[in-house]
Amino acid sequence: MSAHDDRMKAMLYERPSLIPIGVSILPAAWKLHRERIDAIVAAHPAIFGPHNATRDFDAVSETYTEGEHIDAWGCVWSNLKTGMESIVTGHPVPTRESVHRLKAPDKDIGFRHGFMFLRLTDLRGFEEMMVDFAEEPPELQMLLDIVLEYNLRQARILLKGLTDAEPRLVYFGDDLGMQHSLPMNPVTWRKYLKPCFARIYRPIRDAGHYVYMHTDGHILEIIPDLVDAGVNVVNPQIRANGLDNLVRVCKGKVCLNLDLDRQMFPFCTPADIDAHIREVVQKLGSKDGGLWLSAEVGPDVPLANVEAICGALEKYRSYYA
Repeated sequence: MSAHDDRMKAMLYERPSLIPIGVSILPAAWKLHRERIDAIVAAHPAIFGPHNATRDFDAVSETYTEGEHIDAWGCVWSNLKTGMESIVTGHPVPTRESVHRLKAPDKDIGFRHGFMFLRLTDLRGFEEMMVDFAEEPPELQMLLDIVLEYNLRQARILLKGLTDAEPRLVYFGDDLGMQHSLPMNPVTWRKYLKPCFARIYRPIRDAGHYVYMHTDGHILEIIPDLVDAGVNVVNPQIRANGLDNLVRVCKGKVCLNLDLDRQMFPFCTPADIDAHIREVVQKLGSKDGGLWLSAEVGPDVPLANVEAICGALEKYRSYYA
């Protein structure tokens, strides 16, 4: 069974042959470790696929480059270190009055990371946006409508490109949580943001496709709402949500691509990593499926731990085989 087939079967609880696994390596880690981390990648084709012998260790894209970048909406992204992601430091809609003058871009950029909620905070600034959600001025719904209508246009374009008959898994990313909580009351989230995601995802689901949603931070209270909105695979962080909480809320109800504990990886031992991945598989996994595993490697993760992550993922992916 192919890796793609295992992912689909795990999503649909149709008994995959193996737990789907993946590891992503940040550009900064490639720049730092170069041939040393490439040797680890070459040793684990089950995770990384055929080895790319011509890899450019210094290759970065868009906002991972040092300096300032302006996106299609006019948001200014600032980056202090090539290889790491930028943050938005310039917000083109700093006041409620300026919402009245905002127009969505003519340029179609698709669904880049942060396409709905983070787009709101990028435009207004996080604190101003949180005050808007708390005070509920008319400009709040006005801004939501502008961003939503742009995203619905992107969804129509996306669907036109999905011309084959086979159902596809369509990937989205928008960080909805903070380290220990949602940034707003769940009731407020359900009132204003859940309808936006539901309207974006519904045409994709109606066309017979599936929805994958990456979302960092604490999202535990709204995972059932994401499922209601059309999400088939949720990609949450284990540290921000808690393993036992995810078992309670998700196991047997929605497939997770669990983001393993990246906040632990720089500081723990290889044995800790093995135990961590084993516990996740034992608690969240099942013969029927419902679990993928993923890990992100930054420049602060020791190479011994990178090898331990890869080794443990390969070891425990067959736990229910």
